[in-house]
Amino acid sequence: MKKLLVSLIMFINCPIISQNIICMDIEENPNADQMAFSEFSKYVRVLDCFSIYAEASISDEKVLHAAAICAEILDNNEDGQVDDQEIKSRLFSQKALIPIFNFEGSYAEDLFFDYYNGQGVSAVLYNNEINPYQPGFWGEDASVEEIIHTINHLGHTYLYPDAFSLSPNSSLLSSAMDLARSGQFMNVPNNYPPSAWYHYDDYTCDYECMAIEYLYWAIVTKMGILNNLQTCAEIVNEWELCSAELLESMDPSIYALITDPQYRLPLEAPDGNYCPDGLYTENLNSIESKIYPNPCRKFFQYTCEDIQEVCLTDLSGNLIIKKIVEKGINKIDCTILDSGCYFFKTNKGFNKIMIN
Repeated sequence: MKKLLVSLIMFINCPIISQNIICMDIEENPNADQMAFSEFSKYVRVLDCFSIYAEASISDEKVLHAAAICAEILDNNEDGQVDDQEIKSRLFSQKALIPIFNFEGSYAEDLFFDYYNGQGVSAVLYNNEINPYQPGFWGEDASVEEIIHTINHLGHTYLYPDAFSLSPNSSLLSSAMDLARSGQFMNVPNNYPPSAWYHYDDYTCDYECMAIEYLYWAIVTKMGILNNLQTCAEIVNEWELCSAELLESMDPSIYALITDPQYRLPLEAPDGNYCPDGLYTENLNSIESKIYPNPCRKFFQYTCEDIQEVCLTDLSGNLIIKKIVEKGINKIDCTILDSGCYFFKTNKGFNKIMIN
């Protein structure tokens, strides 16, 4: 088992670039003896209800990125618990997973789809679709899209059919989509009416496929992921509503549905960092007793056994302070820092520091 805290670069080097903090493990594939899974060598279990499988050629940082995105979508408030326990139970029962293949048509993919006979897969990811540096960015990182598809399809459409059923005339979702496409089209029309703002044109995508795509577009619009000029220009042939404000004003039906608190849909954009308090407490013991006081106001003391380099970062991994400390008691000045939570990192471990 690999205990990987920081997926992009080992934190003890204190690089002056953003680094993701992901408190999850990459493990050996627990189902390697099953033919469908035999070509996967990397595995992450996410919040005990969702699995990530990856080929050996997929980098650890990409595997952990997909796991972090999954965790952030399921646990959008990042308290260490799946926001909707009904969704967790459903995903657990279906053995929900997403496979990551090196490329389309790889040997691992052929084996998987030849032999897999479960109900837990609704989407896949490929190596070139994952970019840990741009989580969810259109054309760069498909992790958010494919994981949302999987959770929506396996979870929400089953648990809340009146709201999210994908069939025509079956739900609030299907009614909203008919309005967004300015008509009820069982198949992709030659041309959508000019009044439509959702006009997905993949001819292999049937009505139910269109509905799951529509739900994804609405969620990421509310998240703010699409709200920049470049993305708006690139997606206009499929989706015209780039901002939450446009979504609320032009498509009030879907906006009301996805923001209804009873469904607890994820509405905060994932950033690729996932390390709630409950997941990293065990890693603090090595240096926790050597830091005092915590919380602190103007400074804290770090007692160490030898000369070493330490650094302080924000929760996104951005470097704030880096310095060499001597053996014994060292005073770390915090007067320049805003109040909030930071990570103090050494060659012995790391700790969460609260500054008042």
